[in-house]
Amino acid sequence: MEKLHEEKDLDVAYAARGVWLVKVPKYVSDCWQTADPGSEVGKLIISKTKSSLGKQPEAIFSLNEKLVGDSSGNKEAILPSDHNFNLTGVGNQSLSVLSVEKLISEPIEHTAGTAVLPYVEGKVAVEGKVIHRAECRPRIDLSYMKLNKNRVELGNKPKREIIQLDKAVISYKPKSAHESDIAYELRKKEEGKKTRDDASVVQLALFGAFEKHQYYNIKDLVSITNQPIAYLKEILKEICIYNLKAPHKNMWELKPEYRHYGQYESSS
Repeated sequence: MEKLHEEKDLDVAYAARGVWLVKVPKYVSDCWQTADPGSEVGKLIISKTKSSLGKQPEAIFSLNEKLVGDSSGNKEAILPSDHNFNLTGVGNQSLSVLSVEKLISEPIEHTAGTAVLPYVEGKVAVEGKVIHRAECRPRIDLSYMKLNKNRVELGNKPKREIIQLDKAVISYKPKSAHESDIAYELRKKEEGKKTRDDASVVQLALFGAFEKHQYYNIKDLVSITNQPIAYLKEILKEICIYNLKAPHKNMWELKPEYRHYGQYESSS
């Protein structure tokens, strides 16, 4: 049986590094994603006194002032700045953070003239071991109350509104048949209904196609053989392999015993 996943090297250089697994509100996540790469998004202050021995330290996170205001400069839409980190232990769980580098391989050319850029999984690394789990909660202040008020107003706002138009709107009359539909029906009549050829004839056509390219998708093979897709898949299962992993995912190739059939015919 063919393996769906292949073995890869794992980078464990930072496996012993302690990391925090923090659940943040959606507006905080949006601020981090829209921030410039490498810029400061906030400050985290961790305080631990002698009286808090054996307890979790107190952590306060403050968003950067540049990210707190609205992008349009609306001061009424200011986001909460200060947040409390409610720290909890991981218990008996063993959690780690993994990262996968995605690489883009060379484009694959098909007979139909299309090109595909498949993603190939690159280096897999362990970024660290989770030592704390935390939940980021905003402090109850005026900005937090305004944020909740805007959310409620936005949720109660009707999806459809009546708008008075100042000028006439150019409208187009609906068509019962568009040009693309007419061209499709015309091409369908010219080609006619696909009939099943003998399996040996279809196999010869497939062998001739695989002499030009090693990999094909099902749409290209249907256009080459002009056979019904269900019937074609039955023949492909006998002589071909369906790839389930990158870089040739969802494509067909000949089985190993058929890949050099041209040499066998010439020698015989």
